[in-house]
Amino acid sequence: MTARPRRVRFVAGAFAVVFLVVFTTVAVLLRNTPTGVFFQPSDQVAMAGIGVLLACGALWFTRPKVTADADGVDVRNLLGTTHFDWSVIESVSFPESASWARLELPDDEYVPVMALQSVDGARAVEGIRELRRLHREAHARQQ
Repeated sequence: MTARPRRVRFVAGAFAVVFLVVFTTVAVLLRNTPTGVFFQPSDQVAMAGIGVLLACGALWFTRPKVTADADGVDVRNLLGTTHFDWSVIESVSFPESASWARLELPDDEYVPVMALQSVDGARAVEGIRELRRLHREAHARQQ
């Protein structure tokens, strides 16, 4: 089972395109101003570079992904990827009013699963059900 956020990909992609278009346009038009300031080509390149960096920052939000199989769960959020064996996971939950699902771990700890987001509606519900089914099967095999 593999899941990725859907709506975030569209929104982040749109923002990335807007950033690139706006900053590239400004860079091209940034030669001189009515105040008499003259911008160098390096200023234009820097402005386009800022657009590229902002676009990359927007696309960073498309990174979350969760992959689960009989052995465990791989959770990739914004800053890293972590593997969890099913034996470590106590439950899979989606708290009311939460933005994304989470894996409940021992000692009241949890790991957010940003790939299953509430804004994705039925796709998120389907992903949660599949994770819970795999969790149940893994714990049934261990007993």
